[in-house]
Amino acid sequence: MSEPLLVKVGGSLKGAEALLEELACYPGPLVLVHGGGPRIGAFLERLGFPTRFEGGLRVTPPEQMEAVEMVLTLVGKELAQGLSQRGRPALALSGRDALLLRGRALPHLGRVGEVVGVEVRPLLALLEAGYTPLLAPIALDEAGPLNVNADTAAGAVAGALGWPVVFLTDVEGVYRDPKDPASRLPHLTRAEALALKAEGVLQGGMIPKVEAALKALEAGAPWAAIARGGPGVLSRVLGGEAGTRFTLEAPGRPA
Repeated sequence: MSEPLLVKVGGSLKGAEALLEELACYPGPLVLVHGGGPRIGAFLERLGFPTRFEGGLRVTPPEQMEAVEMVLTLVGKELAQGLSQRGRPALALSGRDALLLRGRALPHLGRVGEVVGVEVRPLLALLEAGYTPLLAPIALDEAGPLNVNADTAAGAVAGALGWPVVFLTDVEGVYRDPKDPASRLPHLTRAEALALKAEGVLQGGMIPKVEAALKALEAGAPWAAIARGGPGVLSRVLGGEAGTRFTLEAPGRPA
């Protein structure tokens, strides 16, 4: 059996559909974490709510949390349907289900949080029964549901499972020169990634993805990768032919 993988997919169903065939055919165990940012923004706009970001995170006042959760739930159901119709039975869940994700609210961001605990037994039970879990990044604290960045949630779940994690995005990986796709860096250690961040090489949306990858390693994932979604991407990432792979230490050295 192929290596188990935690895969983070985007929240745009249109973009994800190009990957459904690939995900459905993957021969190993999969757990998927999905986002929903663009659709959340569009829905909030329809409801007349303003959208504001701080540090790349959507500020989520309590009165907007219900709308955020509604969109994420619908996205999960649509993705689960698409996978199931392609022969890979999938179930859409959120961190509310079986108390899968325990969270802690982040200051000054409303109902935005980070993951502080993952209950992996329900995920493993579903995998054993032949289902692929799809997880919406909603965590719970004492006050109720929290909106969690999907990359952050994916890293936390991968670490708890001890599985590798692949963050699918719209770029080939980390570039030494952000303007030159040919400068893709195929491998980075934690120290090298932090040095690139300090140099200002990492920019925009790449920063939270790299941070999520490093946190996944620290939580127990053996490796993490950032890669462009598309046909054949998972096999190419596993073969070292696509994306940027992150490890705590260089290959051959102790972690």
